[in-house]
Amino acid sequence: MKLYISADIEGTAGITRWDETETGHPRYAYFAEQMTKEVVAACNGAMQVDRGCQILVKDAHDSACNLIPSHFPTCENIRIFRGWGSDSMSMMAGLERDCDGVFFTGYHSGAGMDTNPLAHTMNRQNNYVKINGMIAPELMINSLTAAYLGVPVRLVTGDKGLCDWMRAINPNIETVAVNEGRGRGTISMLPSVACGKIQAAAKRALEKPAKDCMFPLPDHFHVEISFKEHFRARNAVTYPGVVQTSPTTVEYDADDYMDVLNMFDWVL
Repeated sequence: MKLYISADIEGTAGITRWDETETGHPRYAYFAEQMTKEVVAACNGAMQVDRGCQILVKDAHDSACNLIPSHFPTCENIRIFRGWGSDSMSMMAGLERDCDGVFFTGYHSGAGMDTNPLAHTMNRQNNYVKINGMIAPELMINSLTAAYLGVPVRLVTGDKGLCDWMRAINPNIETVAVNEGRGRGTISMLPSVACGKIQAAAKRALEKPAKDCMFPLPDHFHVEISFKEHFRARNAVTYPGVVQTSPTTVEYDADDYMDVLNMFDWVL
């Protein structure tokens, strides 16, 4: 079995403030460790199903150098992709078609959603990103990448709003809501409880039929991005096919999702 894990930090247990996500701030080290523990819990759950499971973990937050390698179990089958791959796959760099499933850990609500004080999509410079009229968190962008490659989404961990969003799309995908946004605050599980629930959910996730865990892939993609600052919209139209529809809004259409990813790589 081959498994891919994309790991973020703004949806880890207890995280609430932006400075807790940023290298160099006093509280960052604690949450980088918790981010790591939640990924390790997901790995442990997968290995309960298949001890020989080949796992590639993509560190997908900010510098992409947040996970603590020494905290992982000694296992030749686990590899960690640190840093950015400099390609349009972004937070999904390294995912291949022969993978048996994707886990998303530490994921968060998107810009335009009110269910996490750290809600954003790819950066903090846009009001929202929409795909086919739906607010698109990073989870949607990356789940569509998995679907494009024919890989099922098996597990999502993060804030309650995001988990509810995923269950509404495909209730077969396992979710673990480790915290719940309340305005500028969060209500969170204890970190050890979160890890235990993630490990159990990871095991359940890999015991399900792959066909039941596919994220739906549309035939056409209409993208709308609303920026907080007008000059970003002006910059965005330098990408072929992007049309400015208001001082702060651009739109883009494509039939091939890789075209959408290439546009995001340029515009976001």
